[in-house]
Amino acid sequence: MLSIARTAHRHVDVNGVRVFYRESLPEREDAPVLLLLHGFPSASHQFRRLVDVLGARHRLIAPDYPGFGHTRAPDDFTYSFDGLADVMEGFVERLGLTRFAMYVFDFGAPVGFRLAERRPERIAGLVVQNGNAYAEGLSDAARDFIALRPGAPGAEEAVRSLLTLDGTRSQYETGVADPEALAPDGWTLDQHFLDLPGRREAQIALAFDYHSNVERYGRWQAWLRRCTPPTLIVWGAGDPFFTASGARAYLRDVPDAELHLLDTGHFALETHLREIAPLVAAFLDRLGA
Repeated sequence: MLSIARTAHRHVDVNGVRVFYRESLPEREDAPVLLLLHGFPSASHQFRRLVDVLGARHRLIAPDYPGFGHTRAPDDFTYSFDGLADVMEGFVERLGLTRFAMYVFDFGAPVGFRLAERRPERIAGLVVQNGNAYAEGLSDAARDFIALRPGAPGAEEAVRSLLTLDGTRSQYETGVADPEALAPDGWTLDQHFLDLPGRREAQIALAFDYHSNVERYGRWQAWLRRCTPPTLIVWGAGDPFFTASGARAYLRDVPDAELHLLDTGHFALETHLREIAPLVAAFLDRLGA
């Protein structure tokens, strides 16, 4: 018989932020926990199919950050990557998660690695999907984006161009070998949330703070070398922002990591769930925690 997960859709208050999250309800109470940390410009909905496929055997938890999806933050919330990590750290504590693996994608990498820096004993393993932590993984386009600063001529306009429907759609389509494998629902739903009041301003603030992540690369690499977490790397090799060199770079610090390069773009789960889901399931089964 097919085993499709039951999923609950919940909210929890974290320091005044009403965090929305989706959580699978596995058959075993002691099922391994995987915290799913989404990317830009998406939200927890990007993991819906993965949760359906794996959530009956594993406890998958996918929150929306402040400024994304269904999460609601106060008007005076300060949008920075430290701020996102603060909320996610509080979220983990509110749910009582003491030991879990992380699936880090895009923005999820700087959020997740901040969590790992703060509480390394909580991290049982790491699934990295187009989540960069190495300078060589930055494409020229990514470097140009990271160099943007508030007040510089054309900087805000450059960020705003990514927040349009064309900009959002291009992040899904670029580097994809088979465009027919892409459902339009992903970028359509992302754009709905980007168009909500205040969301563009939140994304502009995060864009201008992205350089803080690159400045931490050395610290995150040191954590990987020191703690050597079990690591699975699944990477869309056609990603226009984070190149395959960034995927291979992880092997310097976690040489036992399992690496799979896929013929697709940034949002690899959209086209390669069939390949990624069994890899993640086997990885969680090996962790056994």
